Amino acid sequence: ALDCTKPESTLGSGGDDANSVMITCDRDGVARYILAPAQVVGSDIKGATAAIDQQSASGWFVSLDFTGDGSRKFGELTQSVVNLAEPQNQVAIVLDGVVVSAPRINEAILGGSAQITGSFSQLEAQDLANVLKYGSLPLAFDRGEVQQISPTLGNDQLQAGLIAGGLGLILVMLYSMFYYRALGLVVVGSLAIAAAQLVILFLLLGEWIGFTLTLAAVAGAIVAIGITADSFIVYFERIRDEMREGKPLRVAAESGWLRARRTIIVADLVSIISAVILYFVSVGSVRGFAFTLGLTTLVDLVVIFLFTKPLVTLLAKNKYFQAGGKYSGVSPRSIGVVTPTLESKGA
Repeated sequence: ALDCTKPESTLGSGGDDANSVMITCDRDGVARYILAPAQVVGSDIKGATAAIDQQSASGWFVSLDFTGDGSRKFGELTQSVVNLAEPQNQVAIVLDGVVVSAPRINEAILGGSAQITGSFSQLEAQDLANVLKYGSLPLAFDRGEVQQISPTLGNDQLQAGLIAGGLGLILVMLYSMFYYRALGLVVVGSLAIAAAQLVILFLLLGEWIGFTLTLAAVAGAIVAIGITADSFIVYFERIRDEMREGKPLRVAAESGWLRARRTIIVADLVSIISAVILYFVSVGSVRGFAFTLGLTTLVDLVVIFLFTKPLVTLLAKNKYFQAGGKYSGVSPRSIGVVTPTLESKGA
C-alpha cells in the first residue's frame, strides 16, 4: 500500500499516465487520493493569477481562465461532481504525480473562469497559480556536451594552476628586485602580505560560505597579480618622475603618491566593477574567476594604502635612499639623471 508518510511518496515522478486511474499523495504527505483519469489537462488552462480579496478580506485566492475547449471540459467536470458527497466532490490538481491542491466544487462552472479560495498565504497562492500556469509546459532538454573528468585529473589541473601562480609571483618579485633594486623589497613585502591575506580570506570564506578554490579562481588570482604589480609600477615611476624634476626623495615620495593614488584607485575600481558585472551575468566556474579577481583587487587596495605607502615613506627617511645609493633604486643613474661634471682645461 502507498504510504504517504514516506518522503519519496511526495516527491513525484512525472511518469504517471493521466489517462488511467492513479493512487497518489498530496505534497504534505497527509492525504492519499484515488484519482480518476484526467478530464482537464494543463494545456486547457489559459492563465492563472494569485490575488487578494480587498472587499471581503477573505484572504488570497487563485483565479484561473480556461481555453474554449477547456471551458467545455471543466464545465462538464464540475456538473458531474457538484452534487456528489465529500470527498467525491473534489477536483485534484496534479503535478508530476503529486496532488498540489484538491478544491471542493461548490457549483457548476460554465463561464470559462473559476476561483480557488481557501486559507492561502500569499506564497501558497502564487505557488498554486504558477503550477496551473506553467505546470503543463512541454519542456525537453537537449544534451549538449558531456565531459567526464576524474577527480585525479581535476586535482592535477588545480595543482598546475597553483604552481603557475606561484611561479608568476616569484617572477614578478625577481623582476622588481632587478629593476627597482632595494626599492623592490617593498614589492616583495607587499606581495607577501597580499598573499597571506588571500590565504586567510580563502580559509575564512570556505568556512562561512563554502568557497572552493577552483582552477578558475586560481586564474582570477593570477590575473590580479598583474593588477597589483601595476599599482607598484605607477607609484614608483611617479616617484622617479618627481625626482627627475629635482625634488628630493622625501618630497618626491609624498607628491608622487598624491599623483599616483588617483590612477591606482581608478584602475582598481575598473577591475572591481568588471568583476562584479562578470559575476552576476555569468554562471559556473566563470563566477569563481570573477569573485577571486574582485576579492584580490580589494586586497591590492588595502595593501597599497596600508603597507606599501607607509613603507616607502619610511625608506624615504633612510640616509642611504636619500643619498641615492647605487642599489637603492632611486640613484641618479637608475632614474636617468645625468650628474654634471666639471672639466678643467690646461692653458
